[in-house]
Amino acid sequence: MRIGIIGSGSIGGNLGKHWAQAGHKVMFSSRHPEELGSLVKEAGENAKAVSVTDAFEAKADVYLLAMPFKAIDKISELYAGEYANSVILDATNPYPQRDGEMAQQVRDANYNASEYTAMKFSTAKTAKAFNTIKAEHLRDRAFRSQDKLAIPFAAQDEASKAIVQKLIEDIGFDTVYIGNLTDTKIMDPNEKIYGMSVSKSELLEAVRSK
Repeated sequence: MRIGIIGSGSIGGNLGKHWAQAGHKVMFSSRHPEELGSLVKEAGENAKAVSVTDAFEAKADVYLLAMPFKAIDKISELYAGEYANSVILDATNPYPQRDGEMAQQVRDANYNASEYTAMKFSTAKTAKAFNTIKAEHLRDRAFRSQDKLAIPFAAQDEASKAIVQKLIEDIGFDTVYIGNLTDTKIMDPNEKIYGMSVSKSELLEAVRSK
């Protein structure tokens, strides 16, 4: 798959490296792509650095959102014509202390953060994953054949579900399907499974517990 990484920090950077290692074509994007040379070198021949504009104009199969939550409005509006046939994989979290009032409004609303992303990227299919795991565990515990960590995820339809499940499994993690985006409240900051780095059986138990 062709994957655009929007936000090449600890989450986006590590996921991009893993996916490139797994054989996917990865575009790391930044406002300053010239600063991503070492990241591209680590990722190998399947990766390159581009501007955010170039990433969206390439019309990738999947776009990983790994930038601060407050950038969702601007990015969704600025590149509205570019992602209609893509999967938006949302790894963002609304942190009011970093993202300001809009993040607090989303956390106080009668919808969850992934539904907000889906509303903004309305012409794409949105899925949610990789927002609950600690960056160091994402970096260090990929590509395991045993003692795998489980990644919870949700998706808008069967096609995006299959794509995201493959992307998780391709880099050596187990998957736990939470359901539609309406079911992802438990993945949001300070909720039930946020921050958990556990096995599939342990994560399933946590999801099912009252």
